[in-house]
Amino acid sequence: MKKKITLGVVLLIVCLVTTPLFAGGAKETKPAGGVTKLNMWVFNALHAKFYQDRLESWNKENPNRKIDLSIEEYPNVEMHNKLTLSLQSGVGAPDLVDININFFSNYLKGDIQLVELNRVVDPVKDKFVQSRFEIYSLGGKVYGLPTHVGATVVYYNKEIFDKAGVDFNKIKTWNDFIEAGKKVQAATGVPMTSFEVIDQRPFWPMIVQRGGDYLDKDGNVVLDSEINIKTLQAMFDMMHTHKIAIPMPGGATHREEFWPFMNKGGQACLIMPMWYMSRFLSYMPDLKGKIYVRAMPIWEPGNKRSVGIGGTGTSVTKQSKNVNLAVDFLAYAKLTRESNIKLWTILRFDPPRWDVWDAPELLAPDPYFGNESVFKVLLEVKDEIVSPNNKLLSAAAQDLVRSQVMYKVLVEKSQTPAEALKKAAEELRKRK
Repeated sequence: MKKKITLGVVLLIVCLVTTPLFAGGAKETKPAGGVTKLNMWVFNALHAKFYQDRLESWNKENPNRKIDLSIEEYPNVEMHNKLTLSLQSGVGAPDLVDININFFSNYLKGDIQLVELNRVVDPVKDKFVQSRFEIYSLGGKVYGLPTHVGATVVYYNKEIFDKAGVDFNKIKTWNDFIEAGKKVQAATGVPMTSFEVIDQRPFWPMIVQRGGDYLDKDGNVVLDSEINIKTLQAMFDMMHTHKIAIPMPGGATHREEFWPFMNKGGQACLIMPMWYMSRFLSYMPDLKGKIYVRAMPIWEPGNKRSVGIGGTGTSVTKQSKNVNLAVDFLAYAKLTRESNIKLWTILRFDPPRWDVWDAPELLAPDPYFGNESVFKVLLEVKDEIVSPNNKLLSAAAQDLVRSQVMYKVLVEKSQTPAEALKKAAEELRKRK
C-alpha cells in the first residue's frame, strides 16, 4: 500500500515567471495561481522526509516558481515494477522518481525514458565524487543524481575490542583483520563479523577495492575473475577455517533479525557503507558511544580503502509536463551545497559533494559514533573511493550473486567459490 504526502503552499495569486535557477532545458508552463503540481515516487520514508525539507526551502527561495509536491511511497520492488510498466506504456509515470541502484541499469536500455541531466550536473561536477555520477550515466549522459557516496567503512564496537585487549586502529590489512578476529573470538567468544548470505555485502566492496567487479568498464562479464574467486574464498575461510565470521542473522543487514543481534553486541564489527549509520541510530540504541568508524582494510598494497556501494539515483521522467521545473528542483535538492549538508543532518548519508565534508555540521563530533568526527575518516580516503561499474547487466549480475552464489558457497557449501562464480557468470553472459 502506498503512503501519500501532499506538500506545498497554495497561493491564489498570479505571479510573473522568473528566470529559472538553472537556465536551459524544456519549456515550463506557468499554471494559474502560481503553483505547479509535481508528483514523486520514493521507496524509502526517510527520503520523503528529506524532500519535504528541500521543498519548503525551494518554495521560500523561489516564490514565483512554487511547487505543490505529492510524494508517494511504495515498497522497493513494487515501486520499480510500477515504474517499469508506466515507462513502457507511456502513461502514469511520475515527474520525479528515486531509483534504487540495483534497478537503475534496467532504465538505461533501449529508448531511455529518463531526462538527461547534464545541464545541471556539468557546472558543479568537479565538486562531487565523480564515480557517483558514472553509475547513473550512459554514453556520457547523466540520468540520475546521487543521494550519497555510500563509502564502505568498518564499524568497530570498541567495548568488545577493549575486553579482548585488541586495538582496532592497528588493523590495516585483511590479514590483520583475521588475526585480530581470532584474538577477539578467543577472549570474548564473540565473532569478529558476519556476512550477508542472501545479499552481496561485504563481498562486492571487497572485490571492487582490489580491482574486481561483476562487469568491466565496457560492460563485459568478469564475475568469475581470479580476484573475485580469491576474495570469496577468503570470506569462506574466515567463516569455516579461521571461524571469525558467521552467516548474518536473517541473512542481510536490512532484515529485522539482524538489528537486535548487533544491538546486543553479537559481533565485534560490521562492514557496511556510511549510509548504514541511519540504521544504527534507528535500530541499535544500546550501541551509542561504542561504535567507531574506520576505513576498510586492504588486501594488497595499492588497493583502495573504500568503495561506494548502494545508492539511489533520482531522475525526471520524460512524461513530466514540467521537465524544466522538475529538473531545476531536483538540482536544488541534490546538487547545492546546502542540500548536501542536509543529506547528512537529516539522513546521516555521506553527501556526494565532497566540498562540504569539512563543513562544521559534518565535522562536529557524533555522540553515537565514539564522539568522533566521522568525516575525518572520509576525508582521509576521499581520493580512494571507487564505485562498481553499473552497466546494462548490473541488475542481473546482482540478482545472480544474491540468489546463486552467496548462500550456496557460504552456508550450504554445495559449491566452491570458483564453481558458483563461474556458473553465475555463464548464466549472465547468456543474457547479454
